[in-house]
Amino acid sequence: MTSRITDESLRELVHLFYGRLRQDPELGPIFNDAVHDWPEHLEKLTEFWSSVALGSRRYKGNPMMKHLMHQARIEPAHFARWLELWKNATEEVMAPEDAALLQAKAVRIGESLSLALFDDLEPASARRSPAATEE
Repeated sequence: MTSRITDESLRELVHLFYGRLRQDPELGPIFNDAVHDWPEHLEKLTEFWSSVALGSRRYKGNPMMKHLMHQARIEPAHFARWLELWKNATEEVMAPEDAALLQAKAVRIGESLSLALFDDLEPASARRSPAATEE
């Protein structure tokens, strides 16, 4: 089956997702304090996801280093919340098979970041955020 993921659909996804994330009571304060130029950051994130999903190689940054710079504010449960918001956004914008692909890639990225930040082998998808457990 042919992927319907395009640079334009990724741009729409990134803008939707990070717009919601910025308003999230758990993750918003962390991201809003860390990101000083949202338009530039959204473009970099679109390039990142284009590289991940389409193999475009447009992204030239180091996401691991960026997360390590903010390690003091990041908790393992934040990855679960991020994935929850990502899942919702991908399912809204993408075809089901494309959403599933992007979700799987996000889980692997989250596991790598979590391992680097916390030496934690528990899959990010297995964690529940405190907000999710209060529902």
